[in-house]
Amino acid sequence: MDKQMIYARQTGASFFATLFVVLSVGFFMTVAFKLFTPYWDHKTISSVVKATSEDREELARPLAQIRTNINRKFQINQVALPDRDALKITDQAGILTFHLQYEVRVPMFFNVDAVVKFEETYEGRRP
Repeated sequence: MDKQMIYARQTGASFFATLFVVLSVGFFMTVAFKLFTPYWDHKTISSVVKATSEDREELARPLAQIRTNINRKFQINQVALPDRDALKITDQAGILTFHLQYEVRVPMFFNVDAVVKFEETYEGRRP
């Protein structure tokens, strides 16, 4: 077979196939970038609450003082809970329970939003 004939049959991706791939990648990257912030903030919030639940010195304080200290740590890390009820701290027989439950609404495109829900529970024993 002639070399010229072999090369004539080989073609690359069409314009529309390339356009489809570029648009698909762009769509998924846009979604990933918009959802990155709530997950990163939750990672910070979760680490603050977990560190508090493991700190024996902090657990010895009254509940109001613990909440105030947690809010200060949130402010230092430049994160905030959507509302005060997102973090519930209860004391039952010397066991402090930190229940973190909230959701974040992220605008995606036009009138389409994504809702990201977070729920975690941490426990710590008073010394």
